Amino acid sequence: MTLSVSEYGFGAAPIGNLFTAVGDDEARATVDAAYDAGFRYFDTAPHYGLGLSERRLGTALAGRPRDSYTLSTKVGRLLVPAPTGVPAARDDQGFDVPADLRRVWDFSRDGVRRSLEESLLRLGLDAVDIVLIHDPDDHWEQAVSEAYPALAELRDQGVVKAVGVGMNQSEMLTRFVRETGVDMVMLAGRHTLLDQSGEEELLPLCQERGVSVVAAGVFNSGLLATHEPSGTYDYAPASEPLLARARRIAAVCERHGVTLPQAALAFPLRHPAVASVVVGARSAAEVTRNAALTARPVPEDLWAELAAEDLIPG
Repeated sequence: MTLSVSEYGFGAAPIGNLFTAVGDDEARATVDAAYDAGFRYFDTAPHYGLGLSERRLGTALAGRPRDSYTLSTKVGRLLVPAPTGVPAARDDQGFDVPADLRRVWDFSRDGVRRSLEESLLRLGLDAVDIVLIHDPDDHWEQAVSEAYPALAELRDQGVVKAVGVGMNQSEMLTRFVRETGVDMVMLAGRHTLLDQSGEEELLPLCQERGVSVVAAGVFNSGLLATHEPSGTYDYAPASEPLLARARRIAAVCERHGVTLPQAALAFPLRHPAVASVVVGARSAAEVTRNAALTARPVPEDLWAELAAEDLIPG
């Protein structure tokens, strides 16, 4: 992929009210802080807040030079009106938004094109740079036979610059790299300090074939987000063995003057296939904190000790 992305990118799920609501002004300030901190890759999706993330991101980036940032969105879930006459409800997929729309899986050629057109309307843009097939775990056949060819055609026409796939697993991403001509993959949660399963097949294959990797979910949803490990692992309560492992990693980090979240942000970029690490944030303060962490050098001795303790691959 010849398209340029910054080493650290902004993940826009939190400004789609992931878990808790964020005000419009705070969402705008968060994106502004990311841009001002040098983040030049922004990632969103219709799934995030039933389109709220796309609308807010587009509004916040309006007026910025279009060639100064790279933007990706995703296809695979169409947003359609919820049935009329049902009681008002909140979204049941983790976003604090009204459930006035519902998501419909659709990886068909027409569905992909319709999804992208609707995303552009929400973003207020004529084009995005990257389109990712989003979570096709249960839809391999349609995704590979219809969604990918439709996006490849748009790439060939110059409508988009790059196409790829974003998932929380490495096995199917590996199949996409082997069997299609994707430019990039977004791997969430499988190339982190606690889970290096993406390094077994996917990352070496991407390096061999010149496919860029964007690492997401590097805090594994929370367990690695603070120096004293706590909270969730992949959006579920962390088990005691995982907590113990995270604490061991934190102890090694401390001996080298590094915090656990600082190491979690730096670790994915050690692999040559990884082009960018996308980090979500819901406030300008979170962006500032993450930017400060990424600016601090991490000594090579830290990685050597973690490998010696069998906490990361050697």
